[in-house]
Amino acid sequence: MKKYIYVAASLFLTMTMQAQDRPMPKSGPAPVINIKKPESFTLKNGLKVMVVENHKLPRVSYNLTLDNSPYAEGDKKGVSDLLSAMIGNATESISKEKFNEEIDFLGADMNFYASGASANGLSRYSSRILELLADGVLNPVFSQEDFDAEKAKIIEGLKSNEKNVPAIAGRVENVLVYGKNHYNGEFTTEETLKNVSLQDVVNNYNTYFVPANAYLVIVGDVSFKEVKKKVEKLFGGDNWKAAAPPALSYNTPKDLQYSQINFVDMPNAVQSEISLVNLSSLKMTDKDYFAALMANQILGGGGEGRLFLNLREKHGWTYGAYSSLYSGKYVGKFRSSASVRNAVTDSAVVEFFNEIKRIRTELVSKEELDNAKAKYIGNFVMQIEKPATIARYALNIKTQMLPDDFYENYIKNINAVTAEDVKNAANKYFLANNTRVVIVGKAADVLPNLEATAKKEGWPISYFDKYGNSVSKPEVKKPIPAGVTAQTVVKKYVDAIGGEKALVGVKTYMLVAKGSIQGQELMLNQKVSTAKKLSFVISGMGMELGGLKINDKAGFEIQQGQRREMEKDKYADSRSRAVPFIELELLKAKDVTLEGIESLDGIETYVVKSGKTKYFYDTKSGLKVAEEKEVERNGQKSSQTINFDDYVDVKGIKFPYKMTLNVGMPLEFITQEVKINEGVTDKDFE
Repeated sequence: MKKYIYVAASLFLTMTMQAQDRPMPKSGPAPVINIKKPESFTLKNGLKVMVVENHKLPRVSYNLTLDNSPYAEGDKKGVSDLLSAMIGNATESISKEKFNEEIDFLGADMNFYASGASANGLSRYSSRILELLADGVLNPVFSQEDFDAEKAKIIEGLKSNEKNVPAIAGRVENVLVYGKNHYNGEFTTEETLKNVSLQDVVNNYNTYFVPANAYLVIVGDVSFKEVKKKVEKLFGGDNWKAAAPPALSYNTPKDLQYSQINFVDMPNAVQSEISLVNLSSLKMTDKDYFAALMANQILGGGGEGRLFLNLREKHGWTYGAYSSLYSGKYVGKFRSSASVRNAVTDSAVVEFFNEIKRIRTELVSKEELDNAKAKYIGNFVMQIEKPATIARYALNIKTQMLPDDFYENYIKNINAVTAEDVKNAANKYFLANNTRVVIVGKAADVLPNLEATAKKEGWPISYFDKYGNSVSKPEVKKPIPAGVTAQTVVKKYVDAIGGEKALVGVKTYMLVAKGSIQGQELMLNQKVSTAKKLSFVISGMGMELGGLKINDKAGFEIQQGQRREMEKDKYADSRSRAVPFIELELLKAKDVTLEGIESLDGIETYVVKSGKTKYFYDTKSGLKVAEEKEVERNGQKSSQTINFDDYVDVKGIKFPYKMTLNVGMPLEFITQEVKINEGVTDKDFE
C-alpha cells in the first residue's frame, strides 16, 4: 500500500493567485447528461451491490461503504480511529508485508477504514484485487503488537497538534456547535485513547462492520455476470454473516439565540483562525437544494466568491476566505472562514457579517449567478466521466433517497435557479443574527480591537480554552516591574546563555537538527558567521525544501529546490540579522523597545521588539522562548514564528536543542549537533 506524502512545502509560505481581466466566454448549449444506470443485486446478508460496466479504459474500482448511523464513542473516543488504522494491515491468511507487497505488485491502490474500504487497479487483475479487498475487510487480524504501535502513532499525532492553531480551532468549533457528547462534537485525547483496549477495537468491528447497511459499488471494465458470481462467493454465505448495527439517536443541537463571539487564546498564533457557523439541515431532496448551492458558491465557493474578493482582493487580509454548506442525512453546518493577520481580526469579522447580510437582503446580479452556474456545471461535466464520481452518484441515489434521474436533471435544476431563489436560500441557511463566531488567536494582539468592535456591534464575547471549556478572560496587559528595560532583558539573556565575553568569542557556529512531517524525515542545517553570512536550509525528499542563504554580495530564498534572489531591501534586512547572536546587536541598537509582558505556552515572557521582529524572553530564567517576524509576500502580510526550548550547554554556551517552526502547522526540530568555530566555510553561504 503506497502513500504519497505532500509536504507543506512552503516552509516559507508563498502563494500566488492570479485574476484574469477578460470576459467570460459565452455559454454554449447545455450538454446532454447520460449517466449509465447500475445493475444491482442484494445478497441474503443485506449487502447491496451496484455494478456499472464501463469498458472505455481497462480499469476497475471497488467502493465498499457502511452507511451506518453516526455514533458517539464517549470516554473511548478513538476506537474507530484505531480500527481504521488496523483493518487491512493483515488477514488470517496473509501477513501485513505480503499483503502490501502483492497490492504493489498488482499496481493497485487499496484503502481500509472503519466505515468501509476502496480499491482500484487494472481490470486484468480485477478478480485478485476484489479477493484482497474482501480478505482485508472480512478476515482482519487484530494483534496486540499492531494495536500498541497504532495507538502510539495516534498519541504522537495528538501531541504534535497541541500547538497547531487550525487543528485546535476545528476542535473547539465542533465542541461549541454540537456539544461534547454529540458524535460531531466529541474529540480524541490521550486519555480517551488510554481507555481503549484491543478488545474494544474487536468489539467495534463486530458491532458496526456488518452488511445490513453496506453498499458495494463496482465501476469499470468488468462483466456484471462474472462479478456477481465473484461477489456472491467472497461476501456471501458464512463469509459475512447477516447482522445490523444498533440504531442510535441524539438530541439535535440548536443554533444560538443571538450572535456572539467565542474566543480561544493561543499565544503562539501568528494569525487568527476565524469561522462563522450556524447549523444546517439541508437535504439533497429539498426543493431549495440547488438554490442553496448557488448561494454558497456566490458567497464563498472559490476565488470568485464575495468573501474572497472582499477579504483578499480588496483588503489583503488573508490568502483566502471561503464558505461551505453541509447537505446530507444528518445535522451539519454552514461555515465561512479565513485565516487573517492578528491586527485585522475584528475588521475581518465585520466584513464576514457584511457579506452574509448582503446576500440575504440584495438580489445577486445576473453576472454573478451566471458565473456560479457555469462553474458548477463545468465541474459537474468534467467529473462525470470519472469512476469515483459515478460510484458516488450511484451511492447517493440510494443512501440519500434521491430520484433515479437526479443527476440527469442536475444541470437543468441548476439553470432553473433565480436570483430570488438564491436570496431565499441565503435567508434560510446563512444566519445573520444567530451566528457563532469562533476565533482562535493571540489575545494580546487581538482582544483590544476585538472587544471595541464587539461592543459597538452588540456581540458578547465568551472565552474558552483549547478543549472548549469555559474560562475567564485572558489577562493581556501586565505591569512591567520597575527597573526592567529592553536592555536589562536582553542582558539577562546574554548572561543566561554564557555571558557577553563568551558570545563575542564565537566567530562561526553550525547547527544540525532533525525533524519530520507526516513521517517524512527533514533536516535543518544552520550555519552563521560574524561576517554577517547565514545559511538556513531545511532539506527532505532529496532536495532543499526551504530556507535562505546570505553572503556579502547577495541573498537567496530557497523553495523546493529553486533559488530566488532577494530584493535589495529584504537582503539588507536579512543581512543585518545574519549574526551568531542577535542579542549582541540588540544591546547596541537604538530602536529596541520593551513592548510588555505576555504569556506564551504558559510561560510569562518579556516582549522585546526591534524593527519587524519580536523576541520573547522568560521573565524568570531569562532564556529566549520565541521569535516572531512580520513578513510580506505577494502583497499579503503574515508572521513567522520560531519557538525555542531545551537549552543545552556546548563549550560554555547554551543553545536551544528544540526548535519549533510555525509554518501553518508546528514543525519541530531536535538538534543533533552544534559546532563552535569549526565546520563553516565561505562556500556554505554561496
